Amino acid sequence: MKGFLEYVPGESFLHTMNPVAKLVAAFLLVIACFTTSNFILLAVVIALDAVMAVQCKMVQQTIGLAKAVAAFSVVLALIALLFTPQGDVLAPLPWGYIGTASVLNAAFIVVRLVACAVPLFLVFYVTKLTDMANALVKVLHVPYKHAFTFMSTVHFIPVFMNDMAGIMEAQTARGVEFDGGLVKKVRLMIPLCVPLLVSSVRKTNSAAIAAEVRGFNLRTSASGYKEYPFAALDVAALAGSVVLVAAAVALGVLL
Repeated sequence: MKGFLEYVPGESFLHTMNPVAKLVAAFLLVIACFTTSNFILLAVVIALDAVMAVQCKMVQQTIGLAKAVAAFSVVLALIALLFTPQGDVLAPLPWGYIGTASVLNAAFIVVRLVACAVPLFLVFYVTKLTDMANALVKVLHVPYKHAFTFMSTVHFIPVFMNDMAGIMEAQTARGVEFDGGLVKKVRLMIPLCVPLLVSSVRKTNSAAIAAEVRGFNLRTSASGYKEYPFAALDVAALAGSVVLVAAAVALGVLL
């Protein structure tokens, strides 16, 4: 997934929202997804995800992310399918059975993870990490060290992925063929973890030295000059997210 978690400039409503409002609204959507057991509410969240992706002109990235999350969640779904027998028996197993409710739970895991992953990732695609860190410090009064640590973690994910892609391209130029099954790819990629680790340590060390030179330990909430006021759009997004959480809780109590 080229450009994974890298900022994509634009003029959509998500781009113009307050960084804190975007992050809080995304987390509220995650809470709503994990609180509810209703497919209709999850379908509403997925529809919102699709609208945001189209409005941000990031349909391709969103589809790629949804595929990756779905592939990962299939493993969890299979575990739930095979080891949580519920409902009417569909297929007997030596240690239990696969039931009708087991199939629904497995499908629910996939849908839930896809629905809650897209808003979080979209927030990082449409928000500069510097604005995110500064807004957390300015608005929520998060200690700058904590905000910097979180944003640095997100920042280095695409950096390490690009480094790994460069190492693989260099090995391909030397005649290494990465085409084939998953087992072959993993076997060929394991030795590449050593140069990736060395490169990562060098980059993190350089980043730490640069931060100290720029007075990292002296940074406070008053150090940033940029302000992050809340607009009507931010309040509306937060209110809509709260309504979804309330609906998820209410449906859970009623059902």
